[in-house]
Amino acid sequence: MKPIVCYVTGRDALGAEVSTDKMLAKVRTAVAAGADWVQIRERDMTARALLEFTKAAVADAAGKTRVIVNDRLDVALASGAGGVHLRGDSVPASTVVRWLAETGAPAGFLVGVSCHSREDAVKAEAAGASYVFFGPVFDTPAKRKFGAPQGLAKLADVCRRVAIPVIAIGGIDESNAVECLQAGAAGIAAIRMFQERAEAELGAAIGRLHSGKYESPGGARR
Repeated sequence: MKPIVCYVTGRDALGAEVSTDKMLAKVRTAVAAGADWVQIRERDMTARALLEFTKAAVADAAGKTRVIVNDRLDVALASGAGGVHLRGDSVPASTVVRWLAETGAPAGFLVGVSCHSREDAVKAEAAGASYVFFGPVFDTPAKRKFGAPQGLAKLADVCRRVAIPVIAIGGIDESNAVECLQAGAAGIAAIRMFQERAEAELGAAIGRLHSGKYESPGGARR
């Protein structure tokens, strides 16, 4: 099974003055390059602006890429997105999963959870989560204030402990993605890897990850 490659949008990483049009251009680039998922993580947008942005992203994805909305279940459902991703301070996954079951969730709608420990991941799986993000695996400027990165050993432990897909996040690019996949991750998620590359370069990188033809840490080809 090919690994999941997810673009997590981050307008804050591009600067405060970045327009939604520019962010949508990044989404289109990710879709054209072959990203499997796009997670909309724009916490400073109003509900109305986020809904319009997500609707546009879903239209641009055109069924080729799954769009997932960070935290806002209402926006995810209203926009036709393919899932919601819950933070640690979001509504509990068990509550969301139960509500979706009772109200009739769209077919294939995913509920993901951000996790920072083995215990978090086990709890998310027990709550009915579809997948978890685990990290930060590597050093990343945005997470330094929270302490040291989790590292590959903890990632591998989480992957062994749960049966649902574990997506590695935090300081990940093509150069270290192989280490995450070798540790058992079902895929990787990144912001800068997507936002700092042109479509052709990004497409080549995603293609190598999907095919398994990328360089391992020792320089050997897989």
